[in-house]
Amino acid sequence: MTRTILLASTLLAGFAAHAQADTLRLLTWGGYAPDEVVTMFEEQTGHTVEVTKSNNEEMIAKLRATSGGGFDLAQPSQDRVMGPQMEFGIYKPIDVSKLNQDLFIPSMLKATMANTTVNGDVYGVPHVWGTSGLVMNTAEAGEVVKDYADLCDPAVAGKVSYRLKRPTLIGFAFSLGEDPFAAYGDEAKYKEIMEKVEAKLIECKANVKTYWGGGDELMNLVRSGEVTASMAWDTGGWKLNDDNADITFVAPASGALGWIDTFVLPAKGQADDVAYEWINFVMQPEVAAMITAAAGNFTASAGADEFAEEGLKAKYQASFPQEAIDNIKWYPPVPAGLESIEGEVLDRVQAAN
Repeated sequence: MTRTILLASTLLAGFAAHAQADTLRLLTWGGYAPDEVVTMFEEQTGHTVEVTKSNNEEMIAKLRATSGGGFDLAQPSQDRVMGPQMEFGIYKPIDVSKLNQDLFIPSMLKATMANTTVNGDVYGVPHVWGTSGLVMNTAEAGEVVKDYADLCDPAVAGKVSYRLKRPTLIGFAFSLGEDPFAAYGDEAKYKEIMEKVEAKLIECKANVKTYWGGGDELMNLVRSGEVTASMAWDTGGWKLNDDNADITFVAPASGALGWIDTFVLPAKGQADDVAYEWINFVMQPEVAAMITAAAGNFTASAGADEFAEEGLKAKYQASFPQEAIDNIKWYPPVPAGLESIEGEVLDRVQAAN
C-alpha cells in the first residue's frame, strides 16, 4: 500500500514536472509577444506561454529577488545583461547551437553575443531593436546634413534641435572620428573624447533652435518647419513621414546608435528547450513581422522587413540599406564613472554662452 502510494506520488510529480516544463514563463515588453503569435506557437508546438509584461528595471528586480527564478525566458536590453550577470548571477549561458542562427541578421547577432559574453559564455541574443540618428526635412537639409556634426553647419543655423543627453555626446563623438565605446575601459581617454565633443557642442549652440525634451515637442517643431534637422529615433522620423514625404529618418554616415532588447535565460528557468523553440519560432520572418506590427520596432530577424506593412517596409528600407544596418553602433554596458563625466560635460554645454 505504502509502496503504491509512493509510486503514484512519484508519477504525479513526474507529470507535474513535465507539465511545468511544457509551459514557457516569458518576462517581456508590451508588444513583443502579441496574442496571435502566442496562439500560433501554442497550436503548433503544444506548449503554453504565460506572458508577464515588464521593463528593464522590473525585470532585473524580479530576477534578483529570486536569484534568477520564476521565469524561463526574459528580454532585458543588451546593456542590462553583462553587469547584472557579473554582479548577481541571474542568467544562465545560452547554447547558441540550439538556435537557428540563419534566422538572425548576422551583424546584430555578432554584436549582441559579443556585448553579452561573460567569462567566455554568451548570455544574450538579439530580438527587438531601434536606433537614434537624424530626423530631417531632406528637401531642405538633405544636401548638407549627412552626419551628427553636420548639425553645426551654417546652412542649417537656427533650425537644428537635439537633446542634451548622452546619445548626443556619443553621436557627436563618432561623427568627429572618435570611438567612445572603444574608450569605455580607459577613463582618461574617454574624458579626452568628451572634451572634444564638449568644444563642438558649445561651438554649435548658435545653430540650435532649442534642446528638445520630449518626442511630441520635437515632432511639432519639425512638422511646423521651425526645425529642419535633428537627432531623434527612427520610429519618430517614420511617423513624421506619414504627414510629409520630405521628412524621414536618415542613418548618419558615422552610424546610427542602436539599442537591442535581447533574449536571456534566467538562471533557474525550468523550460530551456521550450525557450529555444520560442526564440526560433518568433525569429521566423513572417512571425517577426507580426511582432513589428504590434511593437512598432523591427526585430533582428533576417528578411522580416519583406513581410512588414508596405508603408513601414518602404520607410525602413529607405532608411536602412544593408550597409547602414551593418554600421549601427550598438550601445554596450556603461562602466562606472563615465556617467559622471558625461553629466559634467552636459552641464557645461548647457551653461555656456
